[in-house]
Amino acid sequence: MHVGADASITATIVVAVLALLWATRAPPDLVFGGALLALVLTRVLPLEAALAGFANQGVITVGMLYVVVAGLRETGGVHWLGRRLFGTARNLRAATWRLTLPVAALSAFLNNTPVVAMLIPAVRDGGRASGIPASKLLIPLSYAAILGGTITLIGTSTNLVVDGLMRAQGVGGLGVLELAWVGVPTAVAGLSFLLLAGPRLLPDRSGIRRTLADPREYVVEVTVTGDCPLIGRTVEAAGLRHLPGLFLVEIERDGEILPAVGPEERVRASDRLVFAGDVESVVDLQRIRGLVPAEPQVFKLEGERHRRLLVEAVVSETSPVVGHTVREARFRNRYDAVIIAVARSGKRVKGKLGDVHLRAGDTLLMETRPSVTERLRGSRDFYLVSRVADSSPPRFDRALLAVALLAGMIASAALGWLTMLEAALLAAGAMLLTRTLRPDAARAAIEWPVLITIASAFALGTAMESSGLAAMLARPLVTAASGHPLATLLAIYLLTAVFSALVTNNAAAVLAFPIALEAAAAIGASPVPFAVTVMMAASASFVTPIGYQTNLMVYGPGGYRFGDFVRIGVPMTVVTATVALLVIPRVWPL
Repeated sequence: MHVGADASITATIVVAVLALLWATRAPPDLVFGGALLALVLTRVLPLEAALAGFANQGVITVGMLYVVVAGLRETGGVHWLGRRLFGTARNLRAATWRLTLPVAALSAFLNNTPVVAMLIPAVRDGGRASGIPASKLLIPLSYAAILGGTITLIGTSTNLVVDGLMRAQGVGGLGVLELAWVGVPTAVAGLSFLLLAGPRLLPDRSGIRRTLADPREYVVEVTVTGDCPLIGRTVEAAGLRHLPGLFLVEIERDGEILPAVGPEERVRASDRLVFAGDVESVVDLQRIRGLVPAEPQVFKLEGERHRRLLVEAVVSETSPVVGHTVREARFRNRYDAVIIAVARSGKRVKGKLGDVHLRAGDTLLMETRPSVTERLRGSRDFYLVSRVADSSPPRFDRALLAVALLAGMIASAALGWLTMLEAALLAAGAMLLTRTLRPDAARAAIEWPVLITIASAFALGTAMESSGLAAMLARPLVTAASGHPLATLLAIYLLTAVFSALVTNNAAAVLAFPIALEAAAAIGASPVPFAVTVMMAASASFVTPIGYQTNLMVYGPGGYRFGDFVRIGVPMTVVTATVALLVIPRVWPL
């Protein structure tokens, strides 16, 4: 098959992918997987080249980082990080600022892909605690990481790729911090745009979740342990007053009931806190260190708490517990499970848990071991027995170890002792060997749809390059500049940005670099500003989810659609491109 036919087929597949992502809600992994299959069946790519993305170090690194983050989640570290990031932020702009500034700073000196991989769950947890939809925060997370990567030579692999090409062509190279002359003002402009326009341009995908929210409301009692970090803090400062989906009903202290708890009331050891809320909020509650179930029977169950989970079950009409109180039902002896809350007809059940008389149709929230769940499902005493997802209590005693392993991973990669893949593999292995993370939790943590999407996107980029389609797209833009230095610089930026929106940013840089050198030579200009322009345009890819790996990583978790990136990415590109093109000729004269 000749080059023209390959380019035509590749162009058709690219258009089909963009159309499906834009106009439908088809899963990205299905769309990109289909594109990969089409490239193989039409023989545009041999099978080995099409599947090369699955062996890519970056893809494997992302997979290992999901395991590392799972270790943090299992020990409560993700929840802690989310609270530290967002603090007491109660509005979207404050949360955006508190998130994007440190992310951009980190990404200037660390590869931005692991930064985003580590923070996605923390942002979701922190956003939920602040009442902010994940869809309002995850694109800013990706964009901030991208902007931070433009500040230094080591911020992203694209900068290193172009710097290597410059040295190979005898153009010279850049110092580690030299790129900051253009990277810092571009990052400031981009972050300011996110702060000002993000709340209006980013989608709110929480509506569906609220519509489908579980109407059952449980009353849960927890006790403040002596080592709880919230002791001495006010209810407001401890974050207990604004927990999402939870309401602090009362505090029982030394036999006295404190109803209508005020924000200035201070938390004390041995306080019994009574909350009302849905099951997902109950799961969030047990991720707070120092708050444990008030029901003492929980601590008499067999096995360690971190190996247990929460189970919901509806009491059947024939159940022997009907008509008895929770205390009289002796659940631990009868079912090897402990009731921690009861919901009835979607309404709050008042009174102490142990004194609640059970009725047919009551929904019980129980703590038990995974093996017991199947036994409950086989019993006629209950209907609709189901596990509550991600409800195992965190293993707080391993939290410091998990954080130390994370810090060691980051430090060894940042100092160049290990590659990012080696560091991630070692950290993930250490999480398992030290039993900080259970093997089943590690397997479940890997986001396979994200990895399939990224690996398949590599194949699409390879096809654009090998078929000659990318080069065909380049010629009209450079010709349109008509030899004017600034216009040519703008054309190179636009060309690289288009490449980066359609293929990987590294591939875009490699494709655009020789064109940039030729354009500079044709008008007698210095090649350095053109090379820097390629760096900035290839890295600052905001318009499509396929343009940058971090965009693909937040695509699914944020519940985004293709058009969401276009809506905020186009003006974001205009802002950052304008600043970059104003600064580059002044720092590196044409």
